[in-house]
Amino acid sequence: MKVSQLSEEDYNPYYKTYINALGDVDLKDVLEFGLQEFTKFVQAIPEDKLTFKYAAGKWSIAEVLLHIIDTERVFQYRALCFSRNDKAFFPGFEQDDYVENSNANSRSKEQLLLEFKAVRASTQALFNSFNEVDLQKRGVASNSTMSVAAAGFVIAGHLNHHQRILVERYLV
Repeated sequence: MKVSQLSEEDYNPYYKTYINALGDVDLKDVLEFGLQEFTKFVQAIPEDKLTFKYAAGKWSIAEVLLHIIDTERVFQYRALCFSRNDKAFFPGFEQDDYVENSNANSRSKEQLLLEFKAVRASTQALFNSFNEVDLQKRGVASNSTMSVAAAGFVIAGHLNHHQRILVERYLV
C-alpha cells in the first residue's frame, strides 16, 4: 500500500505532517529503508554524545532514540489490535513519562541499536502479514480513528521526523 491510498478518515490530522513528509512511498519499502538508513545514522553518532541535550529540559540523544523505539512499539500494537478487529478504545500514551522512566541514558549505543533492529524486524514481520483488507481496518486510539496502514506510515514518518531533529538540533 502507498501513502496516496490513505484517506483523511484513516488518521487524525495531527499525524499528517509525519505521513506527508514520506512522499508517496510503499509501506513495506519505507519500513525496510528506515531500518537500513536509521541503523547507519545511529552507528555514526559518537557514543559520548548519547547523553547530550541541546537545551535544558530537552531529551538526550539516547532518550530520543528510545522514544522512537517506544513509539514504534505502541503503534505496532495498535496496528495488531485494529487488524484483529479489537473494538477496545486504546488510550494515548504520555511520551514524557515514558522517556522519564526509560533509563535511556544508562544504555549504550549498541544496546539501543539492537533494540531498534529487533522492534523494526517485528514491525516488518507484522506488516508483511497483513493483506489489503487488514491494512484498511480501523480502530480507535487517543480518541481518534486510525487504520492499520496509517499506523505503519506514522511509524515510518515519526522516525524520519526525529532523525531530522537529531540532525538539526543535536548533531550540528
